[in-house]
Amino acid sequence: MTLALIIALPFLGILLPLLAERFGRSACAVATAVAPLIALALLLSQQAAVFTGEPLVARLDWLPALGLNLSLRLDGLGFLFALLILGIGLLVILYARYYLSDAEPMGRFFAFLLLFMGAMLGVVLSENLLLMLMFWELTSLSSFLLIGFWGARSDARRGARMSLTVTGGGGLALLAGILLIGHIVGSFELSEVLAAGELIRGHALYPLALILVLLGVFTKSAQFPFHFWLPHAM
Repeated sequence: MTLALIIALPFLGILLPLLAERFGRSACAVATAVAPLIALALLLSQQAAVFTGEPLVARLDWLPALGLNLSLRLDGLGFLFALLILGIGLLVILYARYYLSDAEPMGRFFAFLLLFMGAMLGVVLSENLLLMLMFWELTSLSSFLLIGFWGARSDARRGARMSLTVTGGGGLALLAGILLIGHIVGSFELSEVLAAGELIRGHALYPLALILVLLGVFTKSAQFPFHFWLPHAM
């Protein structure tokens, strides 16, 4: 329940900046920060359990016939990345309070930012690879909205379309790679995939699965030779 709430809080808080915008810029920023602050407190409350070395796993069957379960996992690496997402996200909220001009729709920007934060938390805390992919694609969509925030500018619109095209294409490659991994292992649960490392590396489909996963990762993180979309996104 706690892991699901950590992910859900940014999504649940999306309406707060839109409603608080009428009360001023500071009120809008404070309202935006409420959900990430609560999520950060919940994350830190799990620190002692995570640092014992045993990952916390929560699982709820959703579409078991397809291998898609609502499974979440919090281990040391997931804790670190969730801490970065929430901590840096709060700093971005503070920065944007003073960066955006009075004429710009701050509430809409903060709503997009909370959507992005929730999607990233879903990526790093998913135990099921198909669930992770859903959040992965949501980060592409929220990135598109953030990059295209200044919709009146042609360069913003072009950068947003470019980012969505490249990362969306990479997402399709990642989907194919995940399906191959699931076929090899017989499960999309990350715990089982990690335990089947030797099986995956020894399979004939391993090189193809590796290339497809790397394509997804390289396009999303703007690594060479897919780095060209990032300057346009800025």
